[in-house]
Order: sequence, then C-alpha cells, then structure tokens
Amino acid sequence: MKALGRTLALLVVGCAALVASGFVEVEVRWVDNVAQALDLFGSDDEEDEAQATPPVSAAPFWQEGGDAPPIVPIGVPASFADLAERTSPGVVNISTKKTVVGHSIEEFFPFPFGGERFGPRPEPRERMVPSLGSGFVISRDGHIVTNNHVIADVDSITVRFDDGRELPAEVVGRDPKTDIALIKVEAEGEVFALPLGDSESVRAGEWVVAIGNPFGLEHTVTAGIVSAKHRDIDHGAYDDYIQTDAAINPGNSGGPLLNLRGEVIGINTAINPRANTIGFAVPIDMAKQILPQLKAEGHVTRGWLGVVIQQITPEIAEEFGLEDQKGALVSKVVPDGPADEAGLRQRDVIREFDGKPIEDFDDLPRVVASTPIDQKIDVVVIRDGKKKTLRPVIGALEEPELTRLAKATPSGAKAFGMSVQDLTPEIAENLGVEDGAGVVVSGVDPNGPARRAGVRRGDVIVEVDQQEVTDSESLQEQLSAADDRALLLIRRGDSQLYVPIARDAS
Repeated sequence: MKALGRTLALLVVGCAALVASGFVEVEVRWVDNVAQALDLFGSDDEEDEAQATPPVSAAPFWQEGGDAPPIVPIGVPASFADLAERTSPGVVNISTKKTVVGHSIEEFFPFPFGGERFGPRPEPRERMVPSLGSGFVISRDGHIVTNNHVIADVDSITVRFDDGRELPAEVVGRDPKTDIALIKVEAEGEVFALPLGDSESVRAGEWVVAIGNPFGLEHTVTAGIVSAKHRDIDHGAYDDYIQTDAAINPGNSGGPLLNLRGEVIGINTAINPRANTIGFAVPIDMAKQILPQLKAEGHVTRGWLGVVIQQITPEIAEEFGLEDQKGALVSKVVPDGPADEAGLRQRDVIREFDGKPIEDFDDLPRVVASTPIDQKIDVVVIRDGKKKTLRPVIGALEEPELTRLAKATPSGAKAFGMSVQDLTPEIAENLGVEDGAGVVVSGVDPNGPARRAGVRRGDVIVEVDQQEVTDSESLQEQLSAADDRALLLIRRGDSQLYVPIARDAS
C-alpha cells in the first residue's frame, strides 16, 4: 500500500511540473455548470474544435405528461351480477315452429351418406322447422318486443320466461323495414317489464349488457361497450344501428341491449359473422316511434315526401357550386306528390326538414318516415346557391315510392366510354322504364370512364348539362360540345339520378 501511495504521489507531482512548464496545456470548459471537456495534451487545430459535436441536452424534446386530470369511467361496475339478476325476469326465450315443404337431407343422402338409393325419390312433404330467438317484456299486460325475422311467417310462437313458465304468443304487429315486431302473451296477473331508455343520449364508450338466448343457451349475459352509433349496414333505407362489442350470436336476435340502469337502449338484431364482437342493435328510440302503430294498426304507416334522392359526392358538389357535401340531392320529384305540389324541384338540395338538419342523404328517409301523415312541415333547400323554404303536406308512403339511391353513378357516349341507341317503346318495355325521350346505353367500355363511374348497360340518359336529350344524335352533339366533364341525368328503372362524368383523357 505504501508503495502504491508513493507511486500516485509521484504521478501527481510530475503532471503538475509539466503543466507549470507549459509543455502540457490543460483546458476545462464549463457549460451550465457542467464540465464538457478535459484536454490533457492540447490541440493546435482550431478547426477541429469548431467542428466538435455540440453538447447534448438532457431535457426531453417531447411533452412529458399532461395537465388534464385523469378520466375515470363513470359507473365502472365491479360486477354485472346485480344488473343481470334484476333485469333477467323481463327477458324471454322465443321458440317458433314453421311449416316448410320439401325433402330432408336424409332423403337426398340416405344412410350411410353416399349409399345407393333404391326405388323412386319420395314426393316433397311438409315438415315443422323449429327456430329460437329472444325478446323482452315492455308492458305488464304481456306485450313483448322482438325482431320481425324471429317471428315472421311462423305457425306458432312459444315464450319461455326466466321462472320456467311457457306461454303461447300471438303477433300484434310487425315491421320488416326496421325488423321490429310486437307480440303478446296472456298471463295470469302481471309480468315483469323492462323500462325503455333513451338511445339518442347514449355515447360511444358507455357500458352495455346484452341478455338473450344464443344457440338456445337461455339467459346468457354478455357485457361490453357501445362501439359506435348511426351505423348503416345496408339492410334498408332506415338503417341507424348501435354497434356494440358485447358478444351477440344467433339466438340473441330480439333481446335487449341494456345500460347500467337496466334500461333498454337497443334491440339486438344483427351480427358480423366474422366477429362476435361486432354486433348491431336497433335504437330503442326508433322502436318507440313505431310501437304505438304496431299495437293499434298491426303495421306502420310512414310519411312520404315524394322525391328520389341521392348522396352529394365531391364531384356533384363542384358541378352544382355547393360549399360542402351536406344534404340530400333531389334527382327526381314524383308528379303530383307532396314535394311536387309544394314546389320542390329536381336539383334542389334538402338541408333541413321540420327543423332537423339533414347532414347526409341517409338522414332524410328516417325523418320523413317518422313524420305524421297530413302534417305541413318546413323544408329548407338550396336552389341556385340560395336558401328557400317550402311547406309540403306529408303524405302516406306506399312502398317503394320513397327510393333511396346509392352514390352517384356516372354515364356517357363514345368519348366517355360507352355506346348508345335511341329508346324505342319496345326497348323501354323490355327495360321496364317509362317510354319517352332519352337515349339508352347499349354498351359500356370495361376500361372506360363510364364503367369506372358505374354506368350500366340499359341506363337511359335523359339530360346532358340540364339540356333534354331527345335522341342519340342530340346526345352526341351535346357530349361533343361538353368540356372535360358533363353532368348527366339518368333514368334507371323507376329512379332518376344525376351523374357527373369525365371525358376519357386519352
């Protein structure tokens, strides 16, 4: 140890002597009270010093943490047991039987499967096919809500309650358009009924519970959240579903979707077959609008405006000089209908109906359908860039007069990737369209702009840039005079729609 100490002392004395003599240059830099470098041997290259790596700051370049307080989910349940126990008496199992005529699989494939059949094939025969679904009680006198597809065209309905009672049920009313049905049982005394909630106030992310009979497993309870609202799953013009990740499977149809207060906010109706965590429920607010009619009339009478509408695409908004894509574009006004009598015109953009904003064209069928018959309401439209208020008297809808079209589907002539011919009475009859002025699309180039835009063989072009088309010659002239894009009005079956189309760049 003494030898080591003497050695260190000699090193220190030697370094001090070198520094004192100027032979060794020592440079110490301090930045922000932090030593940056120690040069024992010095450097004669000032350029190297200038190119030295700058000091690295220890502070992060991102935001560390936030100022907002943590969000604790409201009403986080420690358990769903109390909710399930309290509401289960109002949830029922629905079993049905339906008579079908045909052969059983055993008649086509006798045992063992693939074996030879001897003798003639038997005649088709009647068979009873059972089916299962769910429902929930909404009144103490025995009214039960379920899906229309659960009880449609069946021969018998049996309702099984949580306490084991089984009672026959009769159909009170049903509505295929929204897939809602109302049935009733006659029970001794009152039955337990579930309260109905408010689906409009429900927000994505809220807890929900589904109770039903998936695959016949009675009173199965699943939980999740509201994944989204206002889902359109292409079931019809009145799609407005609540999406949930609470597990829903075959047999859950017609059962309730409940909030944590035990109120029904939806009717479990549809699933994505590829994922049982993507389920859809009819909002209970929609059911509230039609249940009184089902009880009183057995069916639903909807309001009718008498227009054919389509979505406003970016191309249509540009053609019409619209600031945005909000609203529903009127592509056809039904003659002598409520809209026609009130002065609505083709090309009007409906932005407001009875005080309710029309953000998307899908909004209009729902609000019109829920409007009472013979009621005069205000309709705000954009016409030639200006707002105009009209007051139609709502009529009664006779399906399928209220037509909902998909996105605009363009069309054209040879420069636009299609061929045409005059519309004759015979062709009109074969196509199932009205006879009159117009030119029929006889062919579509599979690689042309018309095909890319969705034009179909058999479409009838009746206008080009708001000018009437009388025959194929006038169509060719109008399209030749058009710029790089033209706005067509097409008749397809009983519907009409505007379609912007671009000329083939080649």
